[in-house]
Parts: sequence; structure tokens; C-alpha cells
Amino acid sequence: MAIVFSTLNHPLRVPLAAEIHSRPPIRLEAPEVITHLAVHGRNEPLAAGDRLGMQSALLADFCARFGVPAPAGNAKYFFHDFGRFRLKWECHTEFASFTVVTAIASPLASADPFARMPSSELPEDWLLSLKGRLIVATHIVLDHATASAEDLAPQMRQLFDTNAIVGCGASQAAQVWTDFRIHADGFARFVVLDAGLKSLQAGRLVQRLLEIETYRVMALLGLPVAQQAAPVLNDIAAELASVTREMVASQKPGRSEEEGMQDEQDLLQQITLLASRLEQLSVDDSYRFSASQAYFGLVMARIHELRERRVEGVPTIEEFMQRRLTPAMNTCTATSHRQEVLAERIANTNSLLRTRVGIRQERQNSQILESMNTRAAQQLRLQQAVEGLSVAAISYYLVGLLGYLLKGAKSAGLPVNTDLATGIAVPVLAVMVWMGLRALRAKFQSPVR
Repeated sequence: MAIVFSTLNHPLRVPLAAEIHSRPPIRLEAPEVITHLAVHGRNEPLAAGDRLGMQSALLADFCARFGVPAPAGNAKYFFHDFGRFRLKWECHTEFASFTVVTAIASPLASADPFARMPSSELPEDWLLSLKGRLIVATHIVLDHATASAEDLAPQMRQLFDTNAIVGCGASQAAQVWTDFRIHADGFARFVVLDAGLKSLQAGRLVQRLLEIETYRVMALLGLPVAQQAAPVLNDIAAELASVTREMVASQKPGRSEEEGMQDEQDLLQQITLLASRLEQLSVDDSYRFSASQAYFGLVMARIHELRERRVEGVPTIEEFMQRRLTPAMNTCTATSHRQEVLAERIANTNSLLRTRVGIRQERQNSQILESMNTRAAQQLRLQQAVEGLSVAAISYYLVGLLGYLLKGAKSAGLPVNTDLATGIAVPVLAVMVWMGLRALRAKFQSPVR
């Protein structure tokens, strides 16, 4: 039956069912140390397949150095126990992450808990190949809790060498400590203390922290874009205001029709250029702003999943993000909204100017039609005058023909008074010609059906 049902499946049923299980957390048991690296894609835009291929090649190069077969095809998840360390690799839309785990004995018991990290197991030349692409580098120390969070706060301040630490109780049986800074070794640092976590809870907690750190940095990629866009938007807004003032000035009386048309054409060209600049800016920035908002949403979702408990005198991760990350995201949102508002203002200005041009063109068309009507009336009067001459000319020729006919009849011996008959025929023929021309004109002027 399984074979039969396999033929009934939609082509995407199995991949979609497996997607929800595609990135399981690493099973962790304190004490362990973790190094997490996030490798960003190249700066130039790449198709999804090209980016996956680039990240897969980086993973294949890493595996080849240890004689381990790399995953084949379009795999986006890989886990392997290399003996001295365990590696989890995940490929996302814009980056790929390498999470390396090593078990050691009580790292917090040493003077420097971050001295023996899994990063030392990574090949140096392979690390150098990441030049310019490493977006996140984080160390995590996972150890057992030896005291309450309030009692350990002074020790954590000394460990992070700062008073500005962030800490909380998490997952009901753990403590999380960090300062969200990059230290002298180039890594951010977290300390996770297990106070009775159950099976797989430590792995899920560490995964959430790594996602918070990674997505936080990815979300902040939109901030420099917003800062660079601000002066450009200021220039566009100033030029738009200048165009609007020129529109008002061009409506003053005393300007000729030709000058008005030329001014409006120049203004239309300026507005079109402004619209093109703004559209190019929106195309360049819209994806980054949308991605930043999506990453920010993931950060806040992962923080909510921590189920934080406050440690007296220490800000929680959520408070820290609300104070530091949220303003940056608001800047991105405001910049994106400002682009939309400017685009709408440019469209309104363009519409007003085109309405003015349309009204001017309609006025010109009305003048042209009035002139055409005048010329048509003149042509009608001329035609009527010519029609009178035509009646006289045609009547003259018809009378002449009739005269020749009467003369021929008289020469044939018929008793005909040529002069009298010709005189009587003149008014009769004139009336007949006038009526015929009138009927012909009425026929041509009648609507065609």
C-alpha cells in the first residue's frame, strides 16, 4: 500500500512535510562551548540557486579538508560529528550558518571561559576564504549554574568587563548573559547556564539565542541603507518644492501662450526626472527594508519564546532590543514610508501639471475649432455666391443650346418664333437649374446611413 500511496502524492507533499523538521537544534548537554559563524552572500545580487551553490561550495571545501563527504544536490541543512567537534550547517536566503560544538570540562571554572572555543578547530586558510563575507561571529559557553542569577550578576559583569550586561532567566531553568558587543577576538559572547534544563531544551535555547544574534545583525543591514537614502530623499523633496513654486509662478498673468507651454514642458521634464530618481531609489531599497522588517519580526518572536524572567538590576534581552534595535527599525520604516509619500506627492504634482497642460491644449483646440468654424462659414458664403454664378452660367449655356435648336427647327420650315421662345425659356431654365443645384446640395449634405 505504501507504494500505491506514493503514486498518489502531490510532488511537493513529502518536501513540504519534511520542511518543518529540516532544521532541528543540536542536542547539547552542559558543559559545552559553541562557535557560530554566519556567512553572508556576495554583495552583488545573485539568484537563489547561485547563492545556494556558492554556500554549498564553501561547505564542500570545509568537508574536504577533513575527508568527509559533503551533502549532494540542493541540501540546505547538514550535520556531522567530526570527532573533535560537531558541525551544523544551514543555508538561508541571504546567509549560511556554521555552528561548531565541542564538549569541555567546566569552562567557567577557568580564568578565561572563552579561551578554548571550537573556532580553534577550523582550518585557518578556510577561515581566510571568508574575507569580507562574515556577518556574525559568536561564542557561547554552556555550563551548569552554580548560584542564582542575582548572585552571579557581579561575576558576569567582571567576565564581560562591563557594567552594561544583559541577562535574564530563560526557559524556566536557565540563565542567559551577554553584552551584545564584539570583543577583541572578533566574536560576540554569550554565557548560558543550565539550572535544570530538560532533554533538548539546552539545544533549543542556544538555537534561539543564535537566531536572535544573527537576525538582529541582518535586520540592522537596513539601517545604513536608510541613512544613505535620507540625503537623497531630502534633495528630491527640495527639488519637488522648487518645481511646485515654479508651477505657481508660471500661472501669473502677462505670460504669452508660447511661454506658458514651454514652462510647462520644462516642469514636466523635471518631474519625470524626479520620479525616475525616486523609483530607482525605491527599487534599490525596498527589498532591504522588507527583509529588515522580516528579520526584526523573527528577533522579537525568538525573544518571546525565551520566556524571560527579570534579574534585578539587569536589563532583559527584550528591553535591550526595544531600546536599541527598535529605533533602527523605526528609521527603516520611516524612510520607506517617506519614499511612498514622496512618490505620491510627485504623482499628484505630475497630475496637476498634466491637467494644466490638458486645459491649455483644450483651449488651443477650442480656438482651432472656432477658427475652423469661421473658415467653414466663409467657405459656405463663398459657395453660395459661386452657386448663384453657376445658375447664371448653366442657364446661359442651356438657353444657347435651346436657341440653336429653335433655329434648326425654323430652318426646317416649322413656324417658330425664335426670339419669343428663347425669351420665355430663360426664366424657366433658370428656375429649373436653381432647383436642380439645390436638390443636389441637399443630397450631399444629408447624413450617410
